[in-house]
Amino acid sequence: MNGIAASQPYVIASFLVWAGLLKLFSRRMRAQAGRTALARLTGAARAVPALRLTGLAELAVAAGLLVPSAHPWNAGAAALLTAGFLAYLRYAHVAAPATSCGCLGTHSQPVDVRSFARAGLLLAGALLALAAPSGTVSAPVVAVVVAMEVAALLALSSELDGHWLTPLRRRLVRPVAAPPQDGVPLEASLHLLRRSPAYCSASAQLTSDVQETWDQDGVRFVVYGAHGRTAVFAVPLTGDDPGQVKVALVD
Repeated sequence: MNGIAASQPYVIASFLVWAGLLKLFSRRMRAQAGRTALARLTGAARAVPALRLTGLAELAVAAGLLVPSAHPWNAGAAALLTAGFLAYLRYAHVAAPATSCGCLGTHSQPVDVRSFARAGLLLAGALLALAAPSGTVSAPVVAVVVAMEVAALLALSSELDGHWLTPLRRRLVRPVAAPPQDGVPLEASLHLLRRSPAYCSASAQLTSDVQETWDQDGVRFVVYGAHGRTAVFAVPLTGDDPGQVKVALVD
């Protein structure tokens, strides 16, 4: 247990560095700060400065966690910071349920149970780090536990869904579709769809594979589930320009 506790500062620091660097240096993240729950909390005009201050705080705590002699003090700071994350997520879920938290990326995924689970796991790690000894203990079981913890944190990060979860869904769920018309195979339409900006902008909200398709007036409509709503994509049956694909989210 001592080895697992001693490893927690490094696990937490890696995630704080990731979050802090994105907040400070990602132009897309700063551009979208006004559309996150943070803007609701601080005001749209103060969203970007608040984002930068949060990033600096994350990097400062991460730097402290990497100093072994200061682990107890900085583990306490990490515990306070992650507890603050949980409080912020609760606020976001209640006050701005349709917005993202802006924690680790530029996605539009609202705060959900995965967000709370990730913050809770980080808080548990920080509390465990308070009991860490002055040095680290190396053992195979510690490496396995830490690897499982990191994998869980990554799996709970919806910001990464486009890299593994969405492709996995496409492999595991067979599309339910009408027979293709106008001689255009369905797979050709899906290939164009998945390369489109419309699909990239909505992919984080999709919760199913293709549910239904139909062709009308030279357009193939493709339907996905999207967190209690329906995402309807309009894919032209002629041409190969992904920019011509449109999307609408309907209740």
